[in-house]
Amino acid sequence: MKRSLWLTLGSAFVVLSLGLAGLFSTAFAQSKPSAEEVKKAVDVAMARKTPKVEISTTMGAIRVELDAVKAPITVRNFLTYVVEGHYSKTVFHRIIADFMIQGGGFLEDRTEKLDSLHAAIRNEANNGLSNLRGTIAMARTQVVDSARAQFFINTVDNKRLDYRGPGPQFGYCVFGKVISGMEVVDKIRKIPTKNLGGAFTNWPTTVPVITGMKIVE
Repeated sequence: MKRSLWLTLGSAFVVLSLGLAGLFSTAFAQSKPSAEEVKKAVDVAMARKTPKVEISTTMGAIRVELDAVKAPITVRNFLTYVVEGHYSKTVFHRIIADFMIQGGGFLEDRTEKLDSLHAAIRNEANNGLSNLRGTIAMARTQVVDSARAQFFINTVDNKRLDYRGPGPQFGYCVFGKVISGMEVVDKIRKIPTKNLGGAFTNWPTTVPVITGMKIVE
């Protein structure tokens, strides 16, 4: 069965921690950081060139290394959502075993999180990074520059999602890779799914919840 390459975009809500040094801990999970605190933490992380984020889920932890050199707009956007606590309690709502796992847009009750979204960002898919197994990329609609908060992790090599030119061939922006916890990704990809229609044609029967994200050393 031919799979659609259009990875749907939505919102995300993550409760994420912070520390004034730029590394965030769960101590801030119940308080929203100020815009100044968010910017400071993101700037510190961006300066590392390859900041790392831990994605805690009900299936285990996934750690990703981001490429702030090749995908600066995308990495800054993702880190901002992380620091703001945007992703907490969102789920991996779209699971296709031999394709990808997608999350960051819906809660467990399938409510889309819209109130904490920022504007869409420019697509940096032409940065030379490829949608290989274990890479993390931004989900979007058919509009090239429509990515906001949703992301996906490639479970197989998906080079067909790479940049091939302007317009419909622009592709999906890779902005990092999994450096530990790929076994968790594989556990998630193997969860049976059911078709609930709409954005939930590949809804997992056991829903993997993102319990938090944080910037790590």
